[in-house]
Amino acid sequence: MARSVIKSTGIYVPGQAIDNLMLMKLTGIEFDAAKHVAKLGIKSRHIARLSGLQESSADFAEKAARAALARAQVQPENVGLFVVATDTPEYISPATGIMLQGRLQGGESESRAFDVGASCASFVTALDMVARLQVSDSSLRYALVVGIYNMPAYIRDGDAFGWSIFADGAGAVLLERIEDNEDAQQKGLRSGYLEGVFRADGTQWDYVGVYAGGTKKPVTRELLDQGKYGLELLQRLPGDRNVKLWPPLVRRLLEKAGVPQTGIAHYFFTQINRSVIAQVMEILGEPMDKTTTVMDKYGYTGSACIPMALHEALVNGRVRTGDLVVLVASGAGLAVGASLIKL
Repeated sequence: MARSVIKSTGIYVPGQAIDNLMLMKLTGIEFDAAKHVAKLGIKSRHIARLSGLQESSADFAEKAARAALARAQVQPENVGLFVVATDTPEYISPATGIMLQGRLQGGESESRAFDVGASCASFVTALDMVARLQVSDSSLRYALVVGIYNMPAYIRDGDAFGWSIFADGAGAVLLERIEDNEDAQQKGLRSGYLEGVFRADGTQWDYVGVYAGGTKKPVTRELLDQGKYGLELLQRLPGDRNVKLWPPLVRRLLEKAGVPQTGIAHYFFTQINRSVIAQVMEILGEPMDKTTTVMDKYGYTGSACIPMALHEALVNGRVRTGDLVVLVASGAGLAVGASLIKL
């Protein structure tokens, strides 16, 4: 039986870290930095736009992917599938995943490339899709899934909400298709992607997003003059949304996989609010040392935050080979997903 296993990870963030005080100086916005840290946990971030770097989504994806390939000592030509998970693509078309393939392989090849867009749940959604596809296709030995975020490119001047939270970054995961031999199956040495559960509610599309630039609302001079472009907060998100969503989703995932909660070594959640993560862990009856938070270093990096947190935990030894881990992500729209992986 085949399985899809995490071979390596890699991350990329542009420029030097920008702390809260420097952010206010660079953007001219004001917010309570102490309260921001206490509630959200965000102390600093990396933003290409504020660092004078001419880098955007495809650059982030390429650098994170190259880091993952280098760690695994795998050549780009051996990758058969390139998927970029994001709601901040390089262009509306062509897909950023196609551009990533071109940058890494340098031309036409027998490979697949596309994007997955499910707001900030894009990475967990893409990981589920790619792992299942890889298991079913014996030709897909290696596949890259790269979560990227470049929301600061869409933030309007003076937007304190946008600037104080969102940041740039990318996290890449290289998946390898492993064909088990009989001995490995008998000894229970199976690692890899195990299960996923998802929820969606498209009636909640009008909370926060980038609404201009598509077919419904093309960018016009009138919209620009009115300031109705870029990141727009149309309604305040309910503060307890993820507190209510995540614990039942985790329990449903474990039920579906037939795994007891006592077997879970670590949890990774969307990295937008540390206090929410603390509440969720309390509801689950789990200590905070069984989760990893990286918003203190990287701010909120949307579709990139889950693979970035996973990379940090692997590098720092917080999770190890053989650990069962849960990934939980929420995205506007509404899209929510959870995945179970044995490292």
